[in-house]
Amino acid sequence: MEQVNEESLAAARKVVAVHINYPSRAAQRGRTPAQPSYFLKPSSSLAFGSAEAPSVVERPAGCELLGFEGEVALIIGKPARRVGLADAWSHVEWVTASNDLGVYDLRYADKGSNLRSKGGDGFTPIGPGLIPADAVDPAGLRIRTWHNGELVQDDTTEELLFPFARLVADLSQLVTLEAGDIILTGTPAGASVAKPGDVVEVEVSTVEASGSASLSTGRLVTRVEEGTTAFADFGARPKTDDLQREEAYGSRAAAGLAPVEGAAVAGTAVGHVLTADLKAKLESVCTATLSSQLRKRGLNNVSIDGLSSTRPEKRVVGLARTLRYVPNREDLFKTHGGGFNAQKQAIDSVNEGEILVMEARGEKGTGTIGDILALRAQVRGAAAIITDGGVRDFSAVAAMDMPTYYANPHPAVLGRRHIPWDTDVTIACGGTTVQPGDIIVADSDGILVIPPAFAEELADESIIQEREETFIAEMVAQGHSVDGLYPLNAAWRAKYEAWEADKVDD
Repeated sequence: MEQVNEESLAAARKVVAVHINYPSRAAQRGRTPAQPSYFLKPSSSLAFGSAEAPSVVERPAGCELLGFEGEVALIIGKPARRVGLADAWSHVEWVTASNDLGVYDLRYADKGSNLRSKGGDGFTPIGPGLIPADAVDPAGLRIRTWHNGELVQDDTTEELLFPFARLVADLSQLVTLEAGDIILTGTPAGASVAKPGDVVEVEVSTVEASGSASLSTGRLVTRVEEGTTAFADFGARPKTDDLQREEAYGSRAAAGLAPVEGAAVAGTAVGHVLTADLKAKLESVCTATLSSQLRKRGLNNVSIDGLSSTRPEKRVVGLARTLRYVPNREDLFKTHGGGFNAQKQAIDSVNEGEILVMEARGEKGTGTIGDILALRAQVRGAAAIITDGGVRDFSAVAAMDMPTYYANPHPAVLGRRHIPWDTDVTIACGGTTVQPGDIIVADSDGILVIPPAFAEELADESIIQEREETFIAEMVAQGHSVDGLYPLNAAWRAKYEAWEADKVDD
């Protein structure tokens, strides 16, 4: 296998790095970019490292947070200028391992350019082996990182936010990628901080079927040393805070920091609008009652109609998250249908207790959700999925504990009739408008969309209405006429209030 050497390092006129590209990293950072964003690292930051000859990097004197990030590096083989997606991968000659090192202590000084924080000498070790790009599936690579012998990063390129070909094509629209240029393609969750004396190892390999031999770069080995030369008085000096420590280590807990008092925990956003008390109230009343209360307030078009449920016996209450599909157009599907598209982003970011509502335009000839993605939503704690389109792998989806509301079963795969376009926007589903953060209540009577501003009052009035109807039902069962009883006239209301008082005393 070819090896990285001094000549290959010297051939790189540009080193381009991607900020966020792995779903696991996006989830960790709490943001999922709609488009890739980049920064440049100087070619002088490049270094070679192997088990036999580890690269050595200094943590600059006075710095605390030297971050490491295992990444797949692409080495351009022939110039790329304004290339398309279909042709982009052919401009990549080699795949290798890289470590995108940087000091968080200097992030403040460059406002996103990362020159000071990530441009230091030796801050981009790559190697040791070079895997021919034409011998691999760019969506079938595995990236692993070890910190002092412990595996801390392990992910694949199967579901990147921005597949490698898209990065090459995207960059080439304005920047000519020249032979030898290097693209660092992002890091998965698990990146952290290395201290003097630590050893970081990164390896890229192919994902093969069981029993098959894989191609591998071998381990890129980097040893950290303490720098001894202080920064000059006239330049930016290292400084850090708890926010930088949290970002460098990946979480407050990993950084040894106490939780922020009052901070929301991931997956508990419902607590800000849909409190536990309000949720319990809404779960205690049926949608028929809520619908009558909504109508009293002038809201008549707040039901999602025409859908069936895989679990009609369940009553579901949760906050809406949204996903919008648009009609398929082949050229747009090429740019929005593959990779970590809007459908996968929505599924992979739904939190515990939330309900993912999909706009599929009532199109029944397509599958908007299947067994794998439905299972992912269930594992993440979603309360339900609602789609006014079709569901594929229906038997498997119907067997799940999480309810799915759907127009019909259909075996079609993604791309037949529509494109997953965007998430967390106002959508139309089943004949009504749904906004992110609306409260969804669903049971065997139907599905309602409740504006959060009305929810507390609505729940309280619905509980009162159902108490009255319980009394009315008892009276009817005893043989009384509904005349004057339903609705309650003054005489019957007095009797109801006495009945209610007796219940309270009991």
